[in-house]
Amino acid sequence: MENDKILKDHLSDLARRAREGSYYTYSNFLSLSEQDMLLKTKTEIRFSLFGGYENAERKLAVFGSEDDFGYTEDAPIVCVKIEPRMQKYAEKLSHRDFLGSVVGLGLERDVTGDIIICENVGYMFCLESIAPFITENLTKVRRTEVKCEAVISPPEKTIALPDEQAFFVASERLDGVISAVFGLSRSESAKLFGQKLVFCDGKLCENSDKTIPENSIISVRGYGRFIYCGIAKTTKKGRLCINTRVFK
Repeated sequence: MENDKILKDHLSDLARRAREGSYYTYSNFLSLSEQDMLLKTKTEIRFSLFGGYENAERKLAVFGSEDDFGYTEDAPIVCVKIEPRMQKYAEKLSHRDFLGSVVGLGLERDVTGDIIICENVGYMFCLESIAPFITENLTKVRRTEVKCEAVISPPEKTIALPDEQAFFVASERLDGVISAVFGLSRSESAKLFGQKLVFCDGKLCENSDKTIPENSIISVRGYGRFIYCGIAKTTKKGRLCINTRVFK
């Protein structure tokens, strides 16, 4: 709770500075629960959330807008490409491997955003101020030697929306949809809400019977996330065929 108060005060201070100074201010990367706290907080100026690409999970809070200041400004985010020096002999590297190696440099989690993996290469979004340190000092992921460089963005295919997948559900209730997407029982799905692990468009969701609006992004800690695309058809027995885009 103390950490939440410290963060809330910091975000309020960023909002105040943006309003009084008429310039953009930025937080570090926020987790879903931290974004939820901000979205429920009244601030002195408008803000947006951005993580370096569309549909990012971890995001910076950007205080201010073109309407407020009369100009736009890029958020201080850089994408760092982390690639094995000899791909042929490299280990199979996971999200945890890339993240663990970066944290192993002594960095806090809030200076890094999402990590996308494509063909055993990691693309990590981070604060612009920390990118040179990472590119100069990150030389290994697990036992695999790597090279790092800042890039404009990951390959388009890595950030493209996943293909649609169909699932059959009794209704658009969120617990039922989560059960279908992640192969859980309804009781297992229901527990996730009590454990505060379910987020809908960045906001904590504790109502298992919530009906999901189309194009909502649902994140479930420990399982993954997906976009709910809506109802494709209704079967003769009244069950719904829904479409989703499940992120790998």
